[in-house]
Amino acid sequence: MPYKPLPRQSLGFFPTLLTPLPRLTQRLGGPRLFMKRDDQTGLALGGNKVRKLEFLVGEALAQGCDTLVTGGAAQSNHCRQTAAAAAACGLSCHLVLGGEAPDLPEGNLLLDQLCGAVIHWTGEFRKGEKIPDIAESLRAAGRRPYVVPYGGSNTTGAVGFVEAVRELADQLVHRNESITHVVFASSSGGTQAGLTVGKRLFGLDGKLIGIGIDKGVSGDVPFAEHVLELANATAARLGVPEHFSAADVTIREDYTGEGYGVVGELERRAIRMVAQTEGILLDPVYTGRAMGGLIDMVERGDLSAADSVLFWHTGGTPALFPYARDLVER
Repeated sequence: MPYKPLPRQSLGFFPTLLTPLPRLTQRLGGPRLFMKRDDQTGLALGGNKVRKLEFLVGEALAQGCDTLVTGGAAQSNHCRQTAAAAAACGLSCHLVLGGEAPDLPEGNLLLDQLCGAVIHWTGEFRKGEKIPDIAESLRAAGRRPYVVPYGGSNTTGAVGFVEAVRELADQLVHRNESITHVVFASSSGGTQAGLTVGKRLFGLDGKLIGIGIDKGVSGDVPFAEHVLELANATAARLGVPEHFSAADVTIREDYTGEGYGVVGELERRAIRMVAQTEGILLDPVYTGRAMGGLIDMVERGDLSAADSVLFWHTGGTPALFPYARDLVER
């Protein structure tokens, strides 16, 4: 179905690889497993946020902005990719990060700095709460900032994953494959909202299952309701006559463990299993937790040997290194 085009800036390596996972499938005794490799989108070691940033940066450039401002946790994959996108487009970048400045930058934070981002530390505020203050100070200094929301998750960013479904649907047709489920990490909501809209527009078979990564990510609004509202707003933004209901949004929020960024045995086991069966690296915060959820659903029988399941690898590999102490064998 055609929809209203938005400004877009080419940033990533697309289409990303769709690959089977035969050894992991064998290890788990089915279902047939596939992976969408958005860890290989390029742009400072890749990740799914590149898809959102193509539209967010496209909008920033169309508006004549000269600076990107966004925020997140100290090891935010989104912030690292935003910093790289800014550098690639000749824009300045200001990152509003939770926590305090470490003695030595590691992982994503090191890459933020290598890409030339200006870092603002905000203590307990790790979800971009101070972004408006930084943006206002930049305006007062004569800059033209463009605010990239937390996780890139607004209607503009979500369009990146509407387009991602177009890409996946084409790949499945080309391979003569079908899938029964798509499993992915769901945190700020934009990825799941875009997938929800894209699934409807491009006739993608398969149930979408978001694995909740963070407790209380959307504040007082239940997370599933937040995703639903964003999906409907994205469809409206694109000018398509589609409406989504609660039945279109499935989120498993039973895998959040001790909270955001806290690695437990679920994540350790999933990261080791995928590395040792397929030679593919997951990250400790998002894909490790989401894959842990997928593995648990297989072992509980929620996903059967008759199913064909796509795991959407959303990236985040640089975060492995700061989490070394949490990932070693115990």
